[in-house]
Amino acid sequence: MRKKTILVSLIALVAIGITSVNAQTPVYWGVKGELNMSNFLLSDFDQLSTKMKVGPNLGGFMRIEMHENFALQPELSFFYRNAKIEMGPKDDIFKQWGVQLPIYALGQYKAYNGLFYGGIGPFVGLGFDASLDDLDIDLYKEIAGKTAMKRWDFGLGLLLGYEFNNGFQVNAGYQVGLINQSDELVGLKDAISGSDDAKMRTQTVHVGIGFRF
Repeated sequence: MRKKTILVSLIALVAIGITSVNAQTPVYWGVKGELNMSNFLLSDFDQLSTKMKVGPNLGGFMRIEMHENFALQPELSFFYRNAKIEMGPKDDIFKQWGVQLPIYALGQYKAYNGLFYGGIGPFVGLGFDASLDDLDIDLYKEIAGKTAMKRWDFGLGLLLGYEFNNGFQVNAGYQVGLINQSDELVGLKDAISGSDDAKMRTQTVHVGIGFRF
């Protein structure tokens, strides 16, 4: 319920920002394609580590120009992520796809033939499917009311980029989840062991291109 409240709050924030924009405030739309490299930040797990692997992001964004040097940029992005999971002598491939909504507060500065921009903001994510490949385990399947991994995620992101005068963009960013993704590790107890305080948080680096209309 708390995660749904966070999602509703972020959507409401975007809606309030849109409705409060007057006719003189420029609003632009754009599309983005990115490569992500993701794994997990782990604590208190025994014989468990993760390594980044590459996947795609595809989505769009809206930029609300509040000032010459400040803008709000909500985004909607569909992602596919995977990572190598090492469990002692064994390893497996984690696969996940879903959608996320980040909202960046951007500082921007016109220079040369374009615009430098950088920002920070929260994101909320929803996983549609997650699994371990070789073990053939659905990480979202409920067993005794618990799942091995949570569908919802919430965290903070950083974004840096440069936009040319023709609207073409190059960008890079980093996101870190603030919510422990492991639940009771149902279905994984034979493969993974950890203390009662074990935590698993998402971590993603992405680079890509975009175009603002």
